[in-house]
Amino acid sequence: MRLDLVFLTLGALFLIGLAADQLGRRTRLPRVTLLLLAGVLVGRSGLDLVPNEAEHWYEFLSVAALTMVAFLLGGALTRRNLAAHGSEIVIISVSIVVVTLAVVTAGLVAVGVPLGLALVLGAIATATAPAATEDTIRQSGMTGPFPDKLRGIVAVDDAWGLMAFSLAAIAAGQLYGEPQAGVFLEALREIGGALLLGLVVGVPGAFLTGRIKPGEPLQTEALGLVFLTAGLSVWMGVSYLLAGMTAGAIIVNFARHHRSAFHEIENARWPFMVLFFLLAGVSLELGHLAQMGLIGAAYFILRILSRLVGGWIGARLGGENAAERNWFGVALLPQAGVAIGMALVAAESFPEWGETIITLTIGTTVAFELLGPPATLFALRRVARAESGDPPSNGP
Repeated sequence: MRLDLVFLTLGALFLIGLAADQLGRRTRLPRVTLLLLAGVLVGRSGLDLVPNEAEHWYEFLSVAALTMVAFLLGGALTRRNLAAHGSEIVIISVSIVVVTLAVVTAGLVAVGVPLGLALVLGAIATATAPAATEDTIRQSGMTGPFPDKLRGIVAVDDAWGLMAFSLAAIAAGQLYGEPQAGVFLEALREIGGALLLGLVVGVPGAFLTGRIKPGEPLQTEALGLVFLTAGLSVWMGVSYLLAGMTAGAIIVNFARHHRSAFHEIENARWPFMVLFFLLAGVSLELGHLAQMGLIGAAYFILRILSRLVGGWIGARLGGENAAERNWFGVALLPQAGVAIGMALVAAESFPEWGETIITLTIGTTVAFELLGPPATLFALRRVARAESGDPPSNGP
């Protein structure tokens, strides 16, 4: 790609991101959705103004941005937060994953989908979108127990989702004579390897960062840890989300000599997030939505229903107050890259279902990427309004 086109493309994308950010501040629309829509407008499904070569940046930007988000989510898992909400985070996250798997699988079987395929799709439906959820929480400006619990849930539920996916793949393989035990072992390796890597990065990071300038790590230190974690995760073939979350949790809990472990990551992350979401929108093909058909529509509705029911059951079991109980499932509707990763693995493991899995997952991910963040923002504002004692209104 020509150097002038690189700079022109980056300059235009950053200015579009600035416009989306400012519009989000002045309206009730999430910045994530605005950035995705802007990307769709200038991308292949719209005006097709972005050079094709720019889409090659997406893989790097997605790993970098999501690893930063993982560190920030891990930073939310402080001893104080875990002591106050740890059991609720586990109960709600497990409930949502189990109910999503059960409801989506049963519903798809009811509309004629083979049981094995329904199991795989039900497991893919458990995945969430940490980046979209985290940015929407930050945009809302809301603090307190509810956003803290949401951060904790999105930090751990992809681990449950990977386990659910591996078990579903094994069950589907057994049903159709294609044993997939290797998928379960691979999931264990990915989760265990990510946790070990997070430990290896997090322990020295907790004791070494923040020494040059007392008080908090320098930006170079923070970015060094992020990119080291991302690079080692990709090299090892483990989840950079889980590795970054683990390293972040260790640093925030064991770095006694500074209090703002991730202040510099917060400062550096937004340019990466702007490019990440814009290029995600550029690469979205709205034509996939038209290809979903009855199975896609059923999957979309069933996933929404299962998140609502699973969130409510988990909140009920966790003893949540009435102001929060109805909104966990709504706040956790976004779905993005983790689901597509699962779909790619499933398509390789079950080639006879591959086209259906890929098309349906990409199509519904487009819908959930666009509609999920507004739902999260709506839930956050409803809880804030209820907890402040304001009467409900018709608007979000």
